[in-house]
Amino acid sequence: MKGGAAMKRFAVAVLAALAAACPAAPAHATFSIAAYDSVTQELGVAVQSRAFSVGMAVPWAEAGVGAIATQASTNESFGPQGLNLLRSGKGAPEVMRTLLDADSGSAHRQLGVVDAKGRSANFTGKLCSSWAGGVTGPGYAIQGNILAGEAVVKGMERAFLDTKGELAERLLAALVAGQAAGGDKRGMESAAIVVVRPSDSYPEYRHRYVDLRVEDHKDPINELIRVYRILEGQRLAEAHMRYAELYEKSGKKDLAQLERERVSESLKHALARPDVDASTLNGLAWICATNNVHLEEALKAAERAVTLEPKNAEILDTLAEVHYRSGNPAKAIEVESQAAALSPNDQYLKDQIHRFKSGTK
Repeated sequence: MKGGAAMKRFAVAVLAALAAACPAAPAHATFSIAAYDSVTQELGVAVQSRAFSVGMAVPWAEAGVGAIATQASTNESFGPQGLNLLRSGKGAPEVMRTLLDADSGSAHRQLGVVDAKGRSANFTGKLCSSWAGGVTGPGYAIQGNILAGEAVVKGMERAFLDTKGELAERLLAALVAGQAAGGDKRGMESAAIVVVRPSDSYPEYRHRYVDLRVEDHKDPINELIRVYRILEGQRLAEAHMRYAELYEKSGKKDLAQLERERVSESLKHALARPDVDASTLNGLAWICATNNVHLEEALKAAERAVTLEPKNAEILDTLAEVHYRSGNPAKAIEVESQAAALSPNDQYLKDQIHRFKSGTK
């Protein structure tokens, strides 16, 4: 019995030592912005931290519901719990108070909440590491801890309010400004952006309209922007045309035009980038051609894509389509014939040549 008791005491001591040696759950000392766009009804969160994989813990959003950033000594349950409370009809300030009142560790927490009516609230616990704090306004909540100073959140606020364009652009601009003002005192490692958008026809956008993460990188914000530009030129361009069609059918011509203008902006961004890839250019050119919009810029994009990959039949097909939609069937036939020569057994390419010759849509 004595030996058993001694072994038990030894085991307890070992477990205690191991517990002391193990690090605590990761704290996300960081800067973030949760925001709402009253025109498109988009909600989103953008965040950067010296911690690994900040996008797994801090940002939470659901279209028609709200956006939440939970950080510092991060209570990740604030994300799903907060969205549930918002979904029940509670406003951002009430949701924030409800979450914090039920949390014994609230002095170590930092939280930002924006609801689907643009109401916002944020909180910084008194035991968060300095500098820690935030700012709020109609449609946004900005917060950070272990920052270079208050200038970080103030700079983010100015950038968000001054930047034009869609919500993702404004969120990314806020991250850039925050880092320019000193950012996280410890440095950089990960960044993320989440944007959600209402749609009955495309319900996937309610949860993943934009969802990008940089888990471990020496310059995560610029890396996040790089991959966003790829997304912008492919999936987002398609999404904008989908919304344009939906708005057009419902008689909202001004919003339909806004969505088409967003595709034009994406084209300009792509053409301005010296490192843009052929796939992005090709995707934008094809979306514009098949929707008969921005054909002049689409031609530039398609020609540049062919310059990058001159032996790619798919890219040549896009250039041919742009020529045809631009009223130049002879050039379309010439380019499509080059594509068919590269892939002589492709019936689609043969059908395209026939279509161009016959003048059908």
